[in-house]
Amino acid sequence: MPVDIVREKFVSKVGAVTLGATAEQGGTRSHTLAVGGDSTLPFLHFEGEVPHRPVIAIEVPDIAPPWEEALKKYWGDVWGDPAAWAKKAVEEHQADLICLKIYSADPDLGGASPAQAAEKLRAVLEAVKVPLVVIGTGIDEVDDELMPVIAEAGAGENLLLGTATQENYKTLTAACMVHKHSIIALSPIDINICKQLNILISEMNLPLSRVVIDPTVGALGYGIEYTYSIMERIRFGALQGDRMLAMPVFCNVGYEAWRAKETKAPVEEFPEWGDAVERSTLWEAMTASVFVQAGGHVFVMRNPDAAAMLRRHIDELMESNAD
Repeated sequence: MPVDIVREKFVSKVGAVTLGATAEQGGTRSHTLAVGGDSTLPFLHFEGEVPHRPVIAIEVPDIAPPWEEALKKYWGDVWGDPAAWAKKAVEEHQADLICLKIYSADPDLGGASPAQAAEKLRAVLEAVKVPLVVIGTGIDEVDDELMPVIAEAGAGENLLLGTATQENYKTLTAACMVHKHSIIALSPIDINICKQLNILISEMNLPLSRVVIDPTVGALGYGIEYTYSIMERIRFGALQGDRMLAMPVFCNVGYEAWRAKETKAPVEEFPEWGDAVERSTLWEAMTASVFVQAGGHVFVMRNPDAAAMLRRHIDELMESNAD
């Protein structure tokens, strides 16, 4: 006997943000990527539209990074060469976009000048033609000098630049406005701060169609359920018409997953946990799979095997269940 499925109707949807710019749009990217636009809860195709699949970025450090040895299995031959790293991420590991992380400007990691960091960006833009995310050091006084130079160096490319916080959003927002980039608004797992930051950015007249929100994800076993609940509330808010929550969600999974002890502990220390590479791969993949089901749109990964697992999971979730 046929069963009638009760379908919930929402009054609004998540806004869509376009990343990258082609030659016709003033950039040099081979294509653009759209994220967001959902008019339903994650992957409930029978209730609404999921017009754009979540995208996967591979994190590319601009210098040899202070990362665990397990990741050298994948990137050892390009360690310290961001252009070659980005090229390998795209050509061998099918990255949808590249997330260039500026480590070099951190005073504890060399204190490179903004101009030197900008040269690394230009090299990556030349090496690959996918859209780019660029994230600064996370040190406010450094990024206030760094990110305007990065924004100018990538002018016309419609980069996704991060990160803006409630305490330090004006300089980056202004740089995005002048050079026509999109912005990552970072909040500390707090829906009220998330909304307030979006309000502050919009009051500077950066269009909401160029804002992506990062609610701060947690790794598997380290606050993941709290982040999941915040992401659920963000999606409900967007679908119920709250414009200040109706932005695509950015998930910096690789960074968070590799902060977990279970990911980076050597096998000699915990032999019962098994092989360090396999363990870290699964930890990162499982963290990402949770957040894709919570409503994430852009996922930054470090381990390409974990990224491949996430891609297969997204393939399955994007299959229609509308019938």
